Amino acid sequence: HHPCHSVDFCVFGWMGSDIISTVEFNHTGELLATGDKGGRVVIFQREQESKNQPHRRGEYNVYSTFQSHEPEFDYLKSLEIEEKINKIRWLPQQNAAYFLLSTNDKTVKLWKVSERDKRPEGYNLKDEDGRLRDPSMITMLRVPVLRPMDLMVEATPRRVFANAHTYHINSISVNSDYETYMSADDLRINLWNFEITNQSFNIVDIKPANMEELTEVITAAEFHPHHCNTFVYSSSKGTIRLCDMRASALCDRHSKFFEEPEDPSNRSFFSEIISSISDVKFSHSGRYIMTRDYLTVKVWDLNMENRPIETYQVHDYLRSKLCSLYENDCIFDKFECVWNGSDSVIMTGSYNNFFRMFDRNTKRDVTLEASRENSKPRAILKPRKVCVGGKRRKDEISVDSLDFSKKILHTAWHPSENIIAVAATNNLYIFQDKVN
Repeated sequence: HHPCHSVDFCVFGWMGSDIISTVEFNHTGELLATGDKGGRVVIFQREQESKNQPHRRGEYNVYSTFQSHEPEFDYLKSLEIEEKINKIRWLPQQNAAYFLLSTNDKTVKLWKVSERDKRPEGYNLKDEDGRLRDPSMITMLRVPVLRPMDLMVEATPRRVFANAHTYHINSISVNSDYETYMSADDLRINLWNFEITNQSFNIVDIKPANMEELTEVITAAEFHPHHCNTFVYSSSKGTIRLCDMRASALCDRHSKFFEEPEDPSNRSFFSEIISSISDVKFSHSGRYIMTRDYLTVKVWDLNMENRPIETYQVHDYLRSKLCSLYENDCIFDKFECVWNGSDSVIMTGSYNNFFRMFDRNTKRDVTLEASRENSKPRAILKPRKVCVGGKRRKDEISVDSLDFSKKILHTAWHPSENIIAVAATNNLYIFQDKVN
């Protein structure tokens, strides 16, 4: 059974109070974090399987909610700094607590999320409310005891990595050594050690001496999943650079450069805008990279730089609509893309709350819709079809009636199972393969 045949809506549509700006499963898939425009992080935890309710398996419930970033004001530049969470990245779990990185445009924070279900009682110098006891009344030594209490999930900021970016941070990526991570903005990429907050190491700087000569910006960056010295970054010119930190401290000279020559027959006024890469992701195997531009998803083999090995059309019917998409600014939307756990299927979003899945083996693809109407639990998601001109079949939707205000920019795939999370504006949908 395969996610491209039929997908079964299993869990829920969760309605947030603000626009969801990022979604990310942790390394086991037990937790799912979302960040929103209001600077909040909401973490969902997967329910354990229970004997009396086997059908509730896989249900995700709210585990912890906390305010990660606050709105700020940069007095030197007279700029407001939004609290919106741009990205969340989990660290692999090493003890009972969970750690995650969250970032807005300027500041990365490391959060610790931990559980407390006991509280100490019977202190010597304080009473139960924390007030100091009168020393003259203390006549005997008490041994504090741990009493059970209702489970509390606490989120505490452990590190704040600030003041290292002049431009807006678009990516953070945890290195496979788990000691360092990088943060990327439009022109620079910085390498941080988790233990050191007051300095970072600049590993890429594409800022020209004269800003008027600026021709491209960095759009996304990610570490290789297994080699701690290797990372990639994509650009607004549609190129991808693979860098090796062993080669030199400042990775201004890439070791590989991936670019597809442009097809002259497709050349248009919008060619440069739509070739900008909005997301880049290594496959779990580390052998491929996937990139998303405005109309396509491409898969590149690390050993072949001159063209992608696979190209998937996400919504080719929009090619004739680029003019109006430019006018309503949609052409600048930044769609993300994700691999499934075995790198055999890729998923990315589109408009009208549609999202697309491409099966790399069978070459089948499907369009699905995340909306309130079909979010009854156990409902099967019906594939959607978009028709361009001519006669419309009854189950098809015309390209002219697509709603461009409803867009799926952020999705996530469970690391080992066919469970996906899809953010549609301020709604989160979790879909699960029927087999479970």
